[in-house]
Amino acid sequence: MRRMMVTIVALMLLALPAAHAVQPDEIMSDPAKEARARDLSRELRCMVCQNQSIDDSDAPLARDLRLLVRERIAAGDSNSQVLDFLVARYGEFVLLKPRFERQTVLLWLLAPLLLISGGLALWLQIRRRARSGADLPAPPLTPEEEARLAALMSDETKSS
Repeated sequence: MRRMMVTIVALMLLALPAAHAVQPDEIMSDPAKEARARDLSRELRCMVCQNQSIDDSDAPLARDLRLLVRERIAAGDSNSQVLDFLVARYGEFVLLKPRFERQTVLLWLLAPLLLISGGLALWLQIRRRARSGADLPAPPLTPEEEARLAALMSDETKSS
């Protein structure tokens, strides 16, 4: 019963929305623009924390980036223009999900290529083992080996 209660509490905690670091003075008066700013903030990496979006980070640089995003939106930039501006200024690393481009093709394709090559290596190993007969059962024991095994087994039962 206790384990079930712990599981329920853990699931409830996971279902809670993530805490955001956006300060009240950063929030835009237009709800549609604020929603755009929040969406963009979730796509941008905090350069200090590196595993958090600027929407979740309390770092001063993340605050500066959130304000910069809101400034660009207030100036009339589209979402792609805001992202292009930040990438031009900070590099592709500022995006939590890098774009699929010539410079990032290795990043995107490395994991699937490793998975495919690992599967291929496993398949080849299985084929090689089957072809060499390594999966065949061991030949039966010779009479001398059976006698020695019986002697060892009897010695072991006497000592226990």
